[in-house]
Amino acid sequence: MRLAMKLDWRIVAPLLIVIAGILWGVIGFFSTALSSAGLEPVQITVVRCTIAACFLGIVLAIFKPHAFKIHLRHIWVFLGTGVLSIAFYNVCYFACIELCGLSFAAILLYTAPCFVVLLSAFFFKEKLTAHRFGSLVLAFLGCLLVVGVGSGNFGLSGFGILLGLASGIGYAFYSLFARVALKHYEPLTVMFYTFVCAALALIPFSHPAAIVDLALNSSTSLVIMLALSLVSTVLPFVCYTTGLAHMETGKASIMAFIEPMVSLLIGVLVFGEVLTLLNVFGVVMILCAVILLNLPEKKFFSGAQAKFRKVRIFAEIKH
Repeated sequence: MRLAMKLDWRIVAPLLIVIAGILWGVIGFFSTALSSAGLEPVQITVVRCTIAACFLGIVLAIFKPHAFKIHLRHIWVFLGTGVLSIAFYNVCYFACIELCGLSFAAILLYTAPCFVVLLSAFFFKEKLTAHRFGSLVLAFLGCLLVVGVGSGNFGLSGFGILLGLASGIGYAFYSLFARVALKHYEPLTVMFYTFVCAALALIPFSHPAAIVDLALNSSTSLVIMLALSLVSTVLPFVCYTTGLAHMETGKASIMAFIEPMVSLLIGVLVFGEVLTLLNVFGVVMILCAVILLNLPEKKFFSGAQAKFRKVRIFAEIKH
């Protein structure tokens, strides 16, 4: 029975991670629809965070009311996850989608793991090792190809590209602050206060009356708002967190790369965005950088050394 359960999680955990990636990947579909309905990036972010916070609050109130309790000394952590990360990266990401398209915005967002390495080296004094540095260089070169540098057809908005990279930095901040928060609180508590802080920070700048007016006068927009917040926010967070509890973090983050791939496909197939061969090479380079970043360093170097020894032995025999 135990073996069956173990084998079951080997199947279910990766499946949950993939589902989370797909649900996150379709967020651009909902945000583009709301943008077409007249909402600004700040307003779309407020919609996403407010509804998600309300839903999570209801869940906590029913099933885990004790999880509402937090210490005042940890408020700064939730301001970090909510304001510096979720609020900042969402606004930048949705604005980048408007300026550069969904495909490019999604790929630039996924430079986040590389920014995590740089920020971790600065804040947590983690070593910037050779294979991590190599990952950063590979990701940087991939970004250049994605945005079209060197192709002779640099048609993307420069400000849009900066917003895309800024969204990656904001996304990376979540890993840093959540790393501290999760030492003291369970995931649902962290998510709830993260979305609360993000919503409260942006509501004063979002003209909320316009959001409410759109929701009341357009049932289609209301459904899209709910889908954005529940289908592409709450549900994938739950799936990813559950799957992560039963598999390695590195493997999970690699599998979650399906998110920008789904966004890229939606951009190309639904919105008619065009990718060149250089753009595709750039995507592959960023993917390789993320995979390299998640390889155990000892395993990576031992494998490389083993291959080098085989080549050297072959050369000695040949001569």
